[in-house]
Amino acid sequence: MSDAAWHTRIRCGNEVGAGFLVSPRQVLTCAHVVTASETSPVSVSFPNRADLGEVTAEVTVHGGWRGGDTDPGDLAVLELEREVPLTPAVFAPPGAERGVPAPELVAYGFPRGYDEGTLALYRAVPGPLIAGEWVQLEAASGHGQPLAHGFSGAAVTLADGSVVGMVTAVAGGRDVRAGRMLPTEVMARYWSGLGELVPTPGHATDTRRRLYTLVRRAERAGLRCDPHRLYVDAVGPFGPPLPDGGFASLASAAAYVQWEVPEPEAVARFADRLRELLDEPPARPSAWSPVVVEIEHSGAGPDQVTVEVSASLDGRRHPVGARRLPRAAVRAYVQERIDEAVAHLTPGADELLAFVLPREWLNEPVAHWECGADDPTPLGCAYPLVVADRSRHRSGRLRHQLRKKWQKLDTGTGAVVHRVECGSPERPAGLRKRLWDGGAELAAFPAPPTAAPQHFEVGLNVPVPVLLWPRTGCPEPGTDHEGPCSGGTFLDELTASVAGVPPAELPHHILSSRLTADAAEEPDRHWARDVQLLWDDPRCFPATAASLHSPVA
Repeated sequence: MSDAAWHTRIRCGNEVGAGFLVSPRQVLTCAHVVTASETSPVSVSFPNRADLGEVTAEVTVHGGWRGGDTDPGDLAVLELEREVPLTPAVFAPPGAERGVPAPELVAYGFPRGYDEGTLALYRAVPGPLIAGEWVQLEAASGHGQPLAHGFSGAAVTLADGSVVGMVTAVAGGRDVRAGRMLPTEVMARYWSGLGELVPTPGHATDTRRRLYTLVRRAERAGLRCDPHRLYVDAVGPFGPPLPDGGFASLASAAAYVQWEVPEPEAVARFADRLRELLDEPPARPSAWSPVVVEIEHSGAGPDQVTVEVSASLDGRRHPVGARRLPRAAVRAYVQERIDEAVAHLTPGADELLAFVLPREWLNEPVAHWECGADDPTPLGCAYPLVVADRSRHRSGRLRHQLRKKWQKLDTGTGAVVHRVECGSPERPAGLRKRLWDGGAELAAFPAPPTAAPQHFEVGLNVPVPVLLWPRTGCPEPGTDHEGPCSGGTFLDELTASVAGVPPAELPHHILSSRLTADAAEEPDRHWARDVQLLWDDPRCFPATAASLHSPVA
């Protein structure tokens, strides 16, 4: 132990404590040792390398400790003013202090009168963590050095010198020889940097290093991504829920997956998705060539509608057919005209089939309509297919606001899903404020528009570019549920599926999901079987060039 030069003595104001080097410029210690760091300098020395002298340091990470003896988060990371030529401490796997029999543990501290340091020999008490935070330590014998003032921040090590935790509280005295330590898995809650340093059972070393290499690369590149969505990607819709308060950073999300998710493969999935985001080119501006099927009331009777099918060419919409029809005849007419419209598109164009519908038609199963009498393929499995609200297309305010929103989306990555939960007590006005304040890009509902019409109208009348919902959904919408419901399951699976997908690419993504659902052993159990995608980019819906003939003739 005397040869382990990475042990440190720390002085800050009137406090003296211990710490340990974990990288050439980083030292771990207790937050209460450097509580005066805002007014007093922090000085770090290495008792086994006196030639290095005292090195000034600053607190760069604080675990959130608030000053009480039982407050959690008593951890601080210090950054030295210069690198030191020492090998940092090495960590043991979590839980190594709790072997059978309990191994002897060593702490190197600096109680009064021992500026050069002294050793204390202790054992971990078996049992659960105290308050989910601390391991209790008790002296290995009734004599020897107690954990006195000056041991705070000391590394607790096995006989081979590998670190299992850090001393945070001492209770030394004539009759009391006990203390507490933060084990490494708890320390990692407060500093994600430990994730790369500590060997974690079930996680291969190369997988762990790859994860944090990607995290650093993403941080250097300023990657715009949502750590909450990456977490859902890694654990799946039925994995452990997000922690209270969520994640403050990408690194904290990675560390949580490593330490708190029992499934080892989650780390690899998190790393894989992060690599995909780093390797993806920026989202391209919209380059779709839509075939637009526009339906509106004709004014000739409640069952009569006007249907126009057009192809987009050179930034203009060129109609290929328009007619007034009874509702029952619409499907057959559309089937006949879509192929004709697609034939007018520029060769190689990225086709998009868009149905612009009256509001009461938005839940129409257009994705399930067959391609034709001789082709039973659902339209939603043959084209990227979206719906749009006709009332929106008449609103100059919404068209202007949506164009601004899409200009921002072109340079971003995946959109955050704003969930409207089943049975939510949220008032429509509250939802409107949430969507506005959050700059909502994608809103998801657990049931069709008729289930919560006021909430759905809010989504349509706020410039949210994308709305998604299940055409069927929860059989008891608007009620409280004691357990999970189909609407909540839909939201969970949808959120996991679209995480990281740029909004401009959602039509392709939903096409792929529909194909997967259609090919499943039990298609009706797949979340995408009845998904409806309202996708509204005004740049994809140019003005009509001219009608072929009067639709009411």
